[in-house]
Amino acid sequence: MATKTEKKVTKVTKVKKEVSAKKETKKEGKTPVKPVKKDVVKKAPKQISGHASKKGAAKVEVVQAPSPEKQEIITEFAVKSGDTGSPEVQIALLTRRIEKLVGHLKTNPHDNHSRRGLLGLVSKRRRLINYLEKKDAKRVTAIKSKLGLT
Repeated sequence: MATKTEKKVTKVTKVKKEVSAKKETKKEGKTPVKPVKKDVVKKAPKQISGHASKKGAAKVEVVQAPSPEKQEIITEFAVKSGDTGSPEVQIALLTRRIEKLVGHLKTNPHDNHSRRGLLGLVSKRRRLINYLEKKDAKRVTAIKSKLGLT
């Protein structure tokens, strides 16, 4: 078994050999050959919509269609056609996610990471409801009655 000093010496000699090999390739004008990764797998592209960035290079953005369950909630709570960002839709989607997480936490009571995520979702929904109350109180009462919130 090699001692610590012997190990250090072998490491130093390996590094010196690598450095000298690099110097020799530079002197000869050759470029060092890098190993090629063989395990590279290209994935099939999803739906893509692109737009140009500030520097002029094309930026690719991946757009996925919402799940049927999410699409159903969006159509039910949309204020107008094609609406996905109104507070009503956001509150409804958050409520559905909260219901799912509550069910998960009933079966997994020690999952504290999910519990923290649940608290974040509840506070986000609360902020959206507060915003909607300031904007229009009638809309808040309508969505609370639809969702069964108190």
